[in-house]
Amino acid sequence: VGPGEFRGALEGAVVIGSGVCGRGVGRGFAMRAGYACRMDGMTRTVSAGGHSDSAGRSGGGAVGGGGVRLSVVAPAHNEEENVLPLVEQVGAACSGVEGGFEFVLVDDGSVDGTRAAIVSAMEGRPWLRCVAMTGTPEGKGNGQSAAFHAGFRAARGELIAVLDADLQNDPGEIPRLIAEMERTGADFVQGDRSAARRQGDAWIRQVGSVVGRVFRRMLLGDTITDTGCSLRLMKREIGLRLPLEFRGAHRFIPVTARQMGYRVVEVEVGHRARAAGETKYGAGVLTRALPGLVDCFAIRWMGNRRRPVTSEEVGGMAGDGTGVASETRSGAVEMKAGA
Repeated sequence: VGPGEFRGALEGAVVIGSGVCGRGVGRGFAMRAGYACRMDGMTRTVSAGGHSDSAGRSGGGAVGGGGVRLSVVAPAHNEEENVLPLVEQVGAACSGVEGGFEFVLVDDGSVDGTRAAIVSAMEGRPWLRCVAMTGTPEGKGNGQSAAFHAGFRAARGELIAVLDADLQNDPGEIPRLIAEMERTGADFVQGDRSAARRQGDAWIRQVGSVVGRVFRRMLLGDTITDTGCSLRLMKREIGLRLPLEFRGAHRFIPVTARQMGYRVVEVEVGHRARAAGETKYGAGVLTRALPGLVDCFAIRWMGNRRRPVTSEEVGGMAGDGTGVASETRSGAVEMKAGA
């Protein structure tokens, strides 16, 4: 690994990137649970508690710099031809984001030149990073759910924007999602391509989408119009709580966020035809409909058994006048100095 670069294991993924991530951010990388980072000839390992260990020293889970406001995450499987246009479009769309941004591309078991294209594109783009999935089946990836799981944990932004790497989602929509979140005070903004897709999708795919929405509404009470649209924006804490280690869970990200008590709003977005590469899924009963129905029951099972995990500390700093404990939705307790 060259100077200023790092390579680390992140829960089944390897992170490849520059020491400078995001506008106005110094050298370093905010490390997450299970992450090992080599930087400037030194290896740091972060435990599940977020503490780093290097030559007997421990820290608070960050090395040399703070985070950024926005992380854009996109999984990619055999998208070699789309990498550079995607990187250019994300850079153009997010360059004006206040607080800085980064783009995390997750290479999910690609067998073409996807990873090489990402690494090549890093030159001169300190905000671009590559997370490479490990342990993937030969010639295949671990799937979108696993790729999102790794990408969300690598992300350093307060907000996480998500899109596909096939250029069918327009990165130029991301600032509009941010504006909608600020306008509504929502925790999650979900894109809705349905109006745009009615003009270009084959009738069988449109029928399949309608049937899928009916079953999701019946089984889950899911009123999201286009849960299959990857173009979305969420607070980072949501991304970390989603059960994306399970295959197919990415299809239910918006309804799962609602089950956890977050406010989800929808906004219409565009949809573009694929310009290069091949689609990674079909529209048949065996490939999408039946697995999707089974997954509905799984998400319903988890939703019925999910319990609140919020808490507050009693006594100690919370009760002696030196601090005030505030309850958080994620279950963590934040201590605020008080008189």
